[in-house]
Amino acid sequence: MSDASYLDDSQTPRIPVAAPSDYVWLLKPRVMSLVVLTALAGLLLAPTPPHPLIAFTALLSIAVGAGASGALNMWYDSDIDAVMTRTQLRPIPSGRMERDSALAFGLVLALLSIFTLGFATNWLAASLLAFTIFFYVVVYTMWLKRSPPQNIVIGGAAGALPPMVGYAAATGDISLASVILFAIIFVWTPPHFWALALNKHDDYARAGVPMMPNVHGADRTRLEILVYSLLLAPLGVLPWLMGFATAVYGAVSIVSGLYLVWLAANVYRRREGDAARRAALKLFLFSISYLFMLFLILVAERVAHIAGYI
Repeated sequence: MSDASYLDDSQTPRIPVAAPSDYVWLLKPRVMSLVVLTALAGLLLAPTPPHPLIAFTALLSIAVGAGASGALNMWYDSDIDAVMTRTQLRPIPSGRMERDSALAFGLVLALLSIFTLGFATNWLAASLLAFTIFFYVVVYTMWLKRSPPQNIVIGGAAGALPPMVGYAAATGDISLASVILFAIIFVWTPPHFWALALNKHDDYARAGVPMMPNVHGADRTRLEILVYSLLLAPLGVLPWLMGFATAVYGAVSIVSGLYLVWLAANVYRRREGDAARRAALKLFLFSISYLFMLFLILVAERVAHIAGYI
């Protein structure tokens, strides 16, 4: 019997075998759902709605593009994901997937989404989608995230572009309405992520990510959260004031915007212990509901308008 037969199985190199659920995880489904919702709102703003099949293909392409961005983000960030408690279970740092597999998966999805959107709708929409993926992966993930403390502010542009991509897919153009939706998401991003960063600053410190609390301190972060929330509240009302949302949207946006500002003020006031952590968590969780709520109402109103109910 050869000596090789006595080798322990643990000495044999193992190749990670990723499950289908790991590839789904790479797509960041929760982020993808928000991207699809905001892109749908932009698409439905078109003066003449596109054919349902075209609209479905456009949304599917945008969703796949968002998933590609998530996969490429996890590929590049696998080193810092491994040291952050909230990301250690992702497929690459947990050892269930090789980095090259995530890279290949992301690149294939990115090219597929861009060219499908271009052929199905128009090349302005495809170009905007390509720019969105490039901005998120190269500008934000590879540069901004590890450099200036304003990384979330500038990088927020990538997450804010889907309404413009959706509108362009339906019309081949860009409108003021789609720019307003972009602005809402862009200004929403800093207070949303900085509220999380206040409670996860130790994680970011271990990973060497220069988030606002780690560079300028918690007090400066709380002030910035309040300032951005004060800017966001009136921005959220603009769709009603500009005439492409109803009074129902207007009422909800005013009330929810005021509550968001109140939560941000509470974060600014409470600076010590569990009270500070709870205040930041409440703002983080409500900010998710706030954005989903505004865009869900916009989508529902536009569907009702197209159907002739309003």
